[in-house]
Amino acid sequence: MTSKRPAFSIEKALDADIPAMVELLAGLFTLEADFTPDAAKQAAGLSTLIREKNALVLTARQENRVIGMVTVQGLISTAEGGEVGLLEDLVVKEGLRGRGIGTTLIQEAIRWSRDQGMTRIQLLADRSNTQALVFYHHTGWQATQLVALRHPIPMKET
Repeated sequence: MTSKRPAFSIEKALDADIPAMVELLAGLFTLEADFTPDAAKQAAGLSTLIREKNALVLTARQENRVIGMVTVQGLISTAEGGEVGLLEDLVVKEGLRGRGIGTTLIQEAIRWSRDQGMTRIQLLADRSNTQALVFYHHTGWQATQLVALRHPIPMKET
C-alpha cells in the first residue's frame, strides 16, 4: 500500500497568519542557541516583513492551516554589485518534515529573488542544527568561509 503525500499549498502570508508563524518560530528558536522566543518581537517582525515591499513572507498550508513558512528580504551586496536575498526564517512544522514542504518553500524564495533581479540568496544556520545543515546542502546551498558576527544596538534612552 502506498501512502499519498498530503497536499499543501504555498501562499503569501497575511496578518491572520502571524500567530501560527510565531508558534513555528518559537519551535525554531528553541533549536538555535543565539535566539530566544519572544512572541511580541516575532509578531512585530513578521508584521513589518509582510508590509515590506522588498521582502517576501510565504506560508505552506494544509487544510487551511499554516504548517510551514519562509521569509526572504533584499539587501545590497557590494561583492555582487547589486541586490541579494537574505533568507532568514525557514521552518516546517515538526512531524511534517521530509515531505517536500521546505524544499518547495526554498524554491519559491529563490524564484522570487530571481524575479527581483537578485543574484544570490544567502542564509545563516545554527551550526548545531545538523538536520537543517544536511537539508540545506541537499537542496544546493554551499558553505562559505564567512563567520557571522553581531553587535547589539542598545535602545536610546528617552
